This record gives sequence, C-alpha cells and structure tokens, in this order.
Amino acid sequence: MYHGNPDNLAPLKGRKVAVGVCAGIASYKVCGVVSTLAQAGAEVTVAMTADAQRFVAPLVFQSLAGRAVLTSPWDAAQPGDPQHIRAAAELDAYLIAPCTMDMLARLATGRCDDMVSLLAASIDRAKTRCLLAPSMNETMWRQPATQRNLAQLRTDGFAVLEPASGWQACRAVGPGRLPESDDLVDAIVESLRR
Repeated sequence: MYHGNPDNLAPLKGRKVAVGVCAGIASYKVCGVVSTLAQAGAEVTVAMTADAQRFVAPLVFQSLAGRAVLTSPWDAAQPGDPQHIRAAAELDAYLIAPCTMDMLARLATGRCDDMVSLLAASIDRAKTRCLLAPSMNETMWRQPATQRNLAQLRTDGFAVLEPASGWQACRAVGPGRLPESDDLVDAIVESLRR
C-alpha cells in the first residue's frame, strides 16, 4: 500500500512500466512496487532472472501485475516473437530492483543472457528512462568493481538510485539496502515527469 500522496501517482495512469527483478532477499519489497503501479493504472510488465524466482514466485508478480511474467528468452507467447524487443519498444520507464552486484556487472559489460538484462539492452535510453536500484551487502556495495560498474552505467545513461543505509538481512549494518517501495514508485513517477 502506497503511503505517499495519492495525487503523486497520477502520471502513472496509462503508462507502460517494466520492473526487472534480480535475486536478493530485498525482492519482496518489489511486490509492493508492482502492486502500487498496477493500482495507479500503469500497464506493468515484470521480468525476472532465474535466481530471482527462488525468492519470489513469478505467479506472485503475475497476480499483482495482471500480466504474464517474462522469465526466459526462450519462452515466447507467440513463436518467433522477440518479446524483449517488443516490450522494450513500448516502455515509458524500466526499474531494475533489486539490482544486484552481478546485474550491475552484466549491464556495465553488455552481457544480456536473461530477461532482465535483455530488456535493458533493448531499451532506447534516449526515449525510455532505465532506473537501477542497487541492493547488496554493504561490503559488496563498497567493492571497487561495484563502484567502477556504477560509474560506467551512469556514463551509459542509466539512472542509479542510491541505496538506503541500515540493517541488512546478512546481519551487517551499512549502505546497500533497497529503498522502500514508496521511494521506488516515487522515482519512477519522477522519471515519467522528465
């Protein structure tokens, strides 16, 4: 349930938004994002990595979004349908959350062998805003490789949302927490206003 001003959600009505979900305990927060987007009248497409499906079942996101979840480049609704190309061309915004250290590395180096990264690779970032919400252990967040990849992704035109700081499921305390679902929704709305 969205706790902000409901009037803030007006720009979502009729917009096409995708949410890419990567493997991480924080993926449960993304359920609230998808639910809020759908309730606000957005047409929501969810893409998931194979490992993300170990944390939250695709059926959960399908129920919240009211649409089939993109889980494999090899499973298409219609034979010969390059679903990642078609879906990307229609999008107004794309949020990847939680965006893991691995996904940051994939995007920074142009690897795209799952639906989340394929969708990101297929987006014209001059037209569609692609938001990354990193989430990982605070030590992983501070790694030089992570910081290098973040710098490259910003240069490449991705919008990187800063992670929150605090208690983490691994019992560490520090930066790397996924922002709360309301904050992620607000970031999408802000991207649509630009």
